[in-house]
This record gives sequence, structure tokens and C-alpha cells, in this order.
Amino acid sequence: MTPFQVRELNLEAIKVGSWWPILDDLHEAQVPVYRFIQKPGDLVFINTGCVHWVQAIGWCNNIAWNVGPLTYNQYYAAIERYEWNKLNSCKSIVPIVHLTWNIARNMRVSDRQLFELIKFILTQSLKYVQLTLLYLEEQFHDKLDIRKQLRTSDEPAHYCITCDCEVFNILFVTELDRKHVVRCLNCTLQNDKHLENVVVLYQFPLDDLTTVYDQFQLSLLPILNSPT
Repeated sequence: MTPFQVRELNLEAIKVGSWWPILDDLHEAQVPVYRFIQKPGDLVFINTGCVHWVQAIGWCNNIAWNVGPLTYNQYYAAIERYEWNKLNSCKSIVPIVHLTWNIARNMRVSDRQLFELIKFILTQSLKYVQLTLLYLEEQFHDKLDIRKQLRTSDEPAHYCITCDCEVFNILFVTELDRKHVVRCLNCTLQNDKHLENVVVLYQFPLDDLTTVYDQFQLSLLPILNSPT
């Protein structure tokens, strides 16, 4: 059995978030597996992208922390998983687009690789917002009213009720079972191509996003003179 076959066999299980592998399949596919017993007081650090499982062999307290150091490798791995989730209609725990805009607003980045990757995600996001607004204007003209509804400080990120992808800034809201739900543009058009029963909201003015984008620059650290 090849690694690809192992992936295909367990893809559906991975998507629902609970997967216990058959060790013989992993060994046959030459996937390295490490098994050990964590004793009281032991701390186990699992690196980025490492698939892992925990099984209790007795009474215990299960304590875990998810940490995300702001490094190029961590951010790149997060984007890879985020894109994989979109391709496989699997909801991402971390809303990468929303997180990236928050990084640009609130943090300074001095690592050039990390800065360029963040800037790339911002560029793609800003381009998508601009193209979406342009599409709505060209297709619906004055028939569609895009309403302003600013984001509140404690408002969670939004996901499409149909495909589970993250929906940033432009929200397509419909009523489902007496509840207001959000969809992405693609799923909205499949459900109502004329947008007759859709309310379109935007949470960040385009000028505000453009300002954040322009002001996010590489932060150069001061060069310290070495003692002579």
C-alpha cells in the first residue's frame, strides 16, 4: 500500500476530525510512527504538521495547549492546511484571512520571508474583495443594495453555511429555518442566482482595507555595532 492509498483510505475520517490509524497500513507505507507512554510530569511538544493521537491507559487529566508562534514555517503550514480544507470542504478552525488582516493591523514583522507571505495573502484577499464588488456592480447595477454593517469587537469569523469556507468582509445573508445564515458568493449564486432573497453586507470599507495594506511594511531591526 502506498502513502497515497493510505491517504485515500483515511481521508473521510480525517475530515470529520477523528481518525485512529491502522498501524500495519502505516508501516507498510513506510510512514514513521513513534509510540511512547507519557508519565506524570512529562511535557510533550509536537511540532508543526505532526499528526498525533493520545489514548489514556488509566485515570488521567488531559491538558493540551495549541500554540502558534509567528514564524514563517508555522504560518506557511497553517496556510497549506487552510487551502487543503477548502479543497476538501472541511471547516478550518483558524480563519486565516481574518487572522492575517489582524496581524497586519496590530503587529510588526521583521522576518522578510514571513512578511512577504503575509503580504501575499493580504493581496489575494484585497483582490477578491475588489473583484467581488466589481462583479456585483456589473451584474446587478442598482438592483442590489450593499449595506454597511461594521464588525463588532467580539464578533466571530464567518463561515459559509454550505461549503464551510471562511467568508471575509462581504457577507451574503439569507434566512434559513428562521435564522440568518451566511454564504460565500459561489454558494449564494447556486442557491439564488438573482440574489432576490439575499442581503449583502460589508464589514470593512475598501478604503480601510487599502490603508491597512499600504501601512503594513517590513519592520527593520536596528543594527547594533559590535564592540571593537
